[in-house]
Amino acid sequence: MGLLPEVARSFAVSVPTAGYLVSGYAMGVVVGAPLVAMATARLPRKTALLGLIGIFLIGNLGCALAPSYLLLLVARVVTAFAHGAFFGIGAVVARDLVPRERRTQAVALMFAGLTLANVLGVPLGTALGQAAGWRMTFFAVVGIGLVAGVAILATIPSGLSGSRNGLGSEFRALGRWPVLLPMLISTLSSVSLFSVFTYVTPFLEKETGLSPHGVTGALFAVGLGLTMGNLIGARLADRNLMATVIGSFVGLIAVLALLAVVFRVEAATLLVLTLWGALAFALIAPLQIWVLEAATDAPNLASTLNQGAFNLGNALGAWIGGVALISGAGYARLPLIGAAVAALGLVFALSALTKPDSMAMLPSGQASGQE
Repeated sequence: MGLLPEVARSFAVSVPTAGYLVSGYAMGVVVGAPLVAMATARLPRKTALLGLIGIFLIGNLGCALAPSYLLLLVARVVTAFAHGAFFGIGAVVARDLVPRERRTQAVALMFAGLTLANVLGVPLGTALGQAAGWRMTFFAVVGIGLVAGVAILATIPSGLSGSRNGLGSEFRALGRWPVLLPMLISTLSSVSLFSVFTYVTPFLEKETGLSPHGVTGALFAVGLGLTMGNLIGARLADRNLMATVIGSFVGLIAVLALLAVVFRVEAATLLVLTLWGALAFALIAPLQIWVLEAATDAPNLASTLNQGAFNLGNALGAWIGGVALISGAGYARLPLIGAAVAALGLVFALSALTKPDSMAMLPSGQASGQE
């Protein structure tokens, strides 16, 4: 994201055109997730993860060497195909390596890599690209990918088998409402987040009046919120999953509504943004575990498709926020849109409490809080 101007200049395209490298990646995750999940369903999970890291390395190397904008876009999509399946299978592996009472925390620890990438990777990658050229950032990512591949090879047990069910039975399992419901809620949680987050920089500059350096500090605060919320939400979810999901949505609605009121006060805005980031990412691991536990007979496919659901929400949220701005709503109204979508997510989460079949696959301790 931080290198779009440099990429645009390199290939003589506009910045909005270069922006398709971001949205194209997100849609590559959405489209590629089910395809790659089907292709890797029967593979041992360690083998699948190593194969996905291989796709990641090839894709990023292609980005670093791409001689044209079109080939760079293709390389981005190839890389994206590995994303959803890697996080999906990684969540299954993390869950299976720990006792039941620590499953959500294990998944959250894996997803902490994603939050740290936003806190550290984006600014460091931007700085490297600005100093040494945007291609050097992709070469650096290839190096990091090699380290990750060696770590998987050395530390992940080899005895974790893939799915023993046929693809037909796995897809039938995914057609059940108890599995589709948390996926729908995952999408809504991302729509709520990205309808605001996509435009947070102009929101802070135009509405709050922050300088570019002030915006950097605000984004760092949001990143810290994302990281802490991810870990705290997981710990709470291992005690009571549904209470954590419902409580996070209630908190999101309140915080976004408050942001729409205090956005002109710098200190208050920074505090509210930090809380907002924490509440938004407190939902990630609990929703992933909810999907996994609801689809015990199709964990790889369900977990991977839920990554597609999150990324679909990313794209929809950015689109909804953009439509609102084009219609003249103004940046200050975006938090209210995010709150409205969070309210819809809350409604669906509450519906699980009124329909026993929606929670039938959840362990009693996670559903009700009983140990």
